[in-house]
Amino acid sequence: MPSLEISDLKALAKRRVPKMFFDYADSGAWTEGTYRANEADYHKIKLRQRVLVDMTNRSLATTMIGQKVSMPVALSPTGLTGMQHADGEMLAAQAAEEFGVPFTLSTMSICSIEDVASVTTKPFWFQLYVMKDRDFVRNLIDRAKAAKCSALVLTLDLQILGQRHKDLRNGLSAPPKFTPKHIWQMATRPGWCLKMMKTQRRGFGNIVGHAKNVSDLSSLSAWTAEQFDPKLSWDDVAWIKQLWGGPLILKGILDPEDARMAAKTGADAIIVSNHGGRQLDGAASSISMLPRIVDAVGGDIEIHIDGGIRSGQDILKAVALGARGTYIGRPFLYGLGAGGKTGVRLALDILRKELDITMALCGKRDILDVDRDILDSDAGQLPR
Repeated sequence: MPSLEISDLKALAKRRVPKMFFDYADSGAWTEGTYRANEADYHKIKLRQRVLVDMTNRSLATTMIGQKVSMPVALSPTGLTGMQHADGEMLAAQAAEEFGVPFTLSTMSICSIEDVASVTTKPFWFQLYVMKDRDFVRNLIDRAKAAKCSALVLTLDLQILGQRHKDLRNGLSAPPKFTPKHIWQMATRPGWCLKMMKTQRRGFGNIVGHAKNVSDLSSLSAWTAEQFDPKLSWDDVAWIKQLWGGPLILKGILDPEDARMAAKTGADAIIVSNHGGRQLDGAASSISMLPRIVDAVGGDIEIHIDGGIRSGQDILKAVALGARGTYIGRPFLYGLGAGGKTGVRLALDILRKELDITMALCGKRDILDVDRDILDSDAGQLPR
């Protein structure tokens, strides 16, 4: 059967990726209420169907932080991407480059900054976690500069790790432990195993060999447990901005007050995000907070959004509510798990087609002209 929707890729990835790694990508914190709300709240937003308008010569091209993109989408930074498929970050970055959208590499990636730079020809973005070891942070930034990364995405909402029950029940750790249960999970995914056996990239490439006293995977667990900095503050954002010196995006804003604080830092954009429902369970969905944050700081800083996007229609709704760009994490991970680079490309194709057709049926030809006028405020429940 052909894959026509992101849900088709999800089903295929579930059959091909070992359970502990699929669950890592497909889970939220605690009850997963916020994770579910991220998706469900998009369905509450209704569109206005328009007819007898010129639908020719449509364009989805726009910019995110001044950089040209073929549609208002970037690939989110996701940890352990290389465990969904061998060399996953490298393959996803290549697919994104060919498609004309940004790829964002996570600090907690399997493939390193240098690995991704070696297989791409255009700049990608790098996501930074601020660790207690500030020398390691400086080194990461220097490596991102050397790789000619064109934006730094600073994640603000992971000072303390949210409790993710699926990961705990699966015994997932950094590095992963291989108990008989885990070995059985992998043995039932022979295609995945075969590809993983052919690559040397099975650790955390940005950390092992670069952080103090982390020379191999066995020493990584203790380091990660103590390095995320609970004292992270707005002063650190200023320090990072000065150290980086390039375009800076702040990820993890979910409150208008924090958005106003973020706008004062001089950052180039913020990402309205609850970490995909993986941190504060019970927090509002990203899309429900977007209008309030746009109203608060839309004139002061560029606004992006992630969390819950599963279709091109979701992308259009986010743009209509004021987002300049959107980020997809799970959709591209499902594609990657389902079919490697080809699967990521298919996920992007699915989203582009849905976005293009929906925009046309709402009576718009250019994504730059999309605003709240395409939304039916009298039908359903718009986010407040």
